[in-house]
Amino acid sequence: MTKMGADGAGNSRLRVVLAASIGSALEWYDFFLYGTAAALVFGELFFPKSDPVVGTLLSFLTFGVGFAVRPIGGIIFGVLGDRYGRKPVLVATLLMIGLGTTLIGVLPTYSQIGVWAPIFLVAMRVVQGLGAGAEYGGAVIYLVENAPANHRGFWGGFAPLGVSVGNLLAAAAFALVSTLPKDQMMDWGWRLPFLASFVLILVGIYVRMRVAETPVYTEAVVARGIVEKNPAMEALRNHPRNFLVVLGARMAENGLGYFFPVFGLSYVIKTVGVPSSEALSALMLAFVVELFAILGFAALSDRVGRRPVYMFGALAGVALAFPFFWMVGTKEWILIALAFILARAVVIAAMFGPQAAYFAELFPPQRRFAGFAFARELGSLLSGGPAPFVATALVAAYGTWWPVACYAIFLSLCTVIAIWIGPETYKEDIAAAEPHRPSELPQAMPQRA
Repeated sequence: MTKMGADGAGNSRLRVVLAASIGSALEWYDFFLYGTAAALVFGELFFPKSDPVVGTLLSFLTFGVGFAVRPIGGIIFGVLGDRYGRKPVLVATLLMIGLGTTLIGVLPTYSQIGVWAPIFLVAMRVVQGLGAGAEYGGAVIYLVENAPANHRGFWGGFAPLGVSVGNLLAAAAFALVSTLPKDQMMDWGWRLPFLASFVLILVGIYVRMRVAETPVYTEAVVARGIVEKNPAMEALRNHPRNFLVVLGARMAENGLGYFFPVFGLSYVIKTVGVPSSEALSALMLAFVVELFAILGFAALSDRVGRRPVYMFGALAGVALAFPFFWMVGTKEWILIALAFILARAVVIAAMFGPQAAYFAELFPPQRRFAGFAFARELGSLLSGGPAPFVATALVAAYGTWWPVACYAIFLSLCTVIAIWIGPETYKEDIAAAEPHRPSELPQAMPQRA
């Protein structure tokens, strides 16, 4: 097996990919699972005294709580990851996300304990959010810092690939339990996908405990003695443009990433009137196609650069905003599936694929984890967290979908501007103490095939 690491333990490519992608799959399985449950069952189970629209809004609001704490988790665990290494943080964040999700599966509902039910639900969402604030950033950095220099985009793409796998698993899990009679589904069926998260925890922890620290961190940070006390603030102070580029780049990728599958699923089922099994199967097909598209766009960014590929995805988001609603409004399964495929496998994949390597390359190794995680999760708070809530509120307020399409265009244009002003990074040396400068230790980094 070809080695990607230079440390004594050695990291095989397969082991590195599994360690990163399994964690990403768990993170986004949990987050999309919560979003799906918020769209389909949480309003009735945890906010039953509300009317259906208000119940859905409240369940999406608890969905957003997870995003509100993600920047805090990004700062806390990002700092720890830059000070003590990538590996221990990856183990800790995986445990937090998985346990938070598993415990949701055993929570009593409003009919059993009253107002404490939504309180406990929010508490578990906070635990999820704190762990998720650094999980994806850590997985990306682990991949990129182990990758061959000319293929960081491709290898970094396995982290978002894990995201798509997690989304697919969550959609499949709810598709299976949605075949149950409604009374069984609302009584115990909805719990099964959350409890299944425990299996992913066991697999993920086993894999992550067996990998070694990245060679970039070991040789470019520890060996040089440039570990910083507060790398998050140093990243913000020394790289303000790159920090803002990450925030802006997240607006479309993360906002539309939740807008289409979470709000879109709720809209297709509850407003358009498509059966949930048909809507979920269309979305699952889109996630399958997205698996291949992410790696394709990630590999393309190694050839033409991160910015052109990312820009294409953002512009595609502008172009698809209105056609998406036209297609799902037909109630034809093939057009609904096409709408979700274009949204996930073109718009999101073109941004998500190169994003992993791009964001990692924007920060030097001694500030990479904290800068990446803090900026990325702050972007999540501004985009992905509010997206389903805002979209649902717009439909409720105006009684039509076109304001939501305008909102999607706004998010996409924010990303277009951010990518336009951002630097190109795909040829940079990620071991350099400052980005966009030659490496101070060119001989220290191992040559990897």
